[in-house]
Amino acid sequence: MPYNYRVSVELDDFTKRATAFLSDSLPRKEATKAFVWGEGSDNMSMFEEKSREAEKEMVAAEKAWRKKKYDAGFGWITGPTQYGGAGLTAAHERAYQTAEAGFKAPGQGIFTIGLGMVAPTILAHGSNEAKEKFLQAMYRADIVGCQLFSEPGAGSDLASLQTKAERDGDEWVITGQKVWTSGAHYSDIGEIICRTDPSLPKHKGLTGFLIDMDAPGVEIRPLRQMTGGASFNEVFFNEVRVPDWYRLGEVNSGWGVALTTLMNERAAIGTGSGGGEVSMMTRITAMVRHFGLQDDPLVRDMIANLYINYRVANFTNKRAMDKMKAGQTPGPEMSTSKMALVNNQKLLNDFLCHVLGAKLQADTGEWGTYAWSQLVLGAPGLRIAGGSDEVMRNIVGERVLGLPKDAGIDSKSPFRDLKVGTQKD
Repeated sequence: MPYNYRVSVELDDFTKRATAFLSDSLPRKEATKAFVWGEGSDNMSMFEEKSREAEKEMVAAEKAWRKKKYDAGFGWITGPTQYGGAGLTAAHERAYQTAEAGFKAPGQGIFTIGLGMVAPTILAHGSNEAKEKFLQAMYRADIVGCQLFSEPGAGSDLASLQTKAERDGDEWVITGQKVWTSGAHYSDIGEIICRTDPSLPKHKGLTGFLIDMDAPGVEIRPLRQMTGGASFNEVFFNEVRVPDWYRLGEVNSGWGVALTTLMNERAAIGTGSGGGEVSMMTRITAMVRHFGLQDDPLVRDMIANLYINYRVANFTNKRAMDKMKAGQTPGPEMSTSKMALVNNQKLLNDFLCHVLGAKLQADTGEWGTYAWSQLVLGAPGLRIAGGSDEVMRNIVGERVLGLPKDAGIDSKSPFRDLKVGTQKD
């Protein structure tokens, strides 16, 4: 491909404008200090366990930064201009992210689900009215989105969900329950999948909708985790009305809508399987030296195994993300990344249990010991979030390895037509 001088100049100008904006808005990051065992915070929680008041302050700070960034032209760099995006390339997005990494910017965790999963689904399946109403507002932080998929009886088998939506003229009436909804208590809209035709096979009778989280009939209740926090919620819907233009895709075509969201969800979760391995390895090797185990052959073998698995996952993620940056849809490779994340966390948990023993369970006040318990307690959630281990293995088996699909309750069994009788002598 010939060198495009004009694009290069435009990208250079964009980077200069981004850097100038960041310099005027944020302090620069200080040089990273070398990690020293026993210094600084030893918090290793998998999920941030904040009080509701602290969480409100965090939400306000993250919203304020995103609004400022959006109003300066850096809030939705690759988005279509007709819906409020800047209409630029992935290269511009990478240039901005690289520039912002050098500054102390507020986190953007409250937007992970809304912008990483819900907004792409609206762009792909939403009505024109929904795109115009929600996309710019989401990227500007005027509203926050959440995902309403799992139910008490439909988690890994999402197609078995029972929350129903019944049509009433130009509206739909939604009744049912969802569970494990991250951020529902500070979200303004949610993406929900409902059953709209119970007479069809379970994958066929579903429809996707958007829903206002403060609409009459919506009740949000926090769920307390064994880590002590309440990051998740259960949400009840009692005859909640939504207009038909809130619908995502065609009626009874919600399974495809759900897959769009799930693939983006697994991309967001799975890409963590290799990230941060350098700082993690630095911390655990320092712990090993602190306890005088650096020459223990079993400990050395466990550390080597951890490092290898982290690095392999990192390279796999980079290949998958390059496909996405090239405009390709996230596919089954995101499921392998999710599986790697879970596997690597189990390896780390086993290592911590071996090295720390009872210090992982009893808080003696010793730095860098009991603090790891929050990470270990939060780990089981990874085996469920974004699709359980069993679902991920099925996806890889069927779509990557080409293995035959398991017979489901709504598929035709080869034994269904056999007649069973009594054997005669």
